[in-house]
Amino acid sequence: MMQRTIKLTPGEVQNFVNVTSKCDFDIDIFYNRYVVDAKSFLGVYGLDFSKPLTVSYHGYNEELEGFLQKKRIAS
Repeated sequence: MMQRTIKLTPGEVQNFVNVTSKCDFDIDIFYNRYVVDAKSFLGVYGLDFSKPLTVSYHGYNEELEGFLQKKRIAS
């Protein structure tokens, strides 16, 4: 399982969901006790963007890795 800690803004949610939707494996995004499907626009948009978010997934997609690399924060 891979985990990346990222920071998103509300304006980046659509791009994030577009990237995750192209992946053929499950991707979750969470903080504290809230876990949502990273392919769900409404689920991701409902998160608190003032907090670091953790993306958890099993698989590899070059576009996803590039996006997460740009949005990552030190954990």
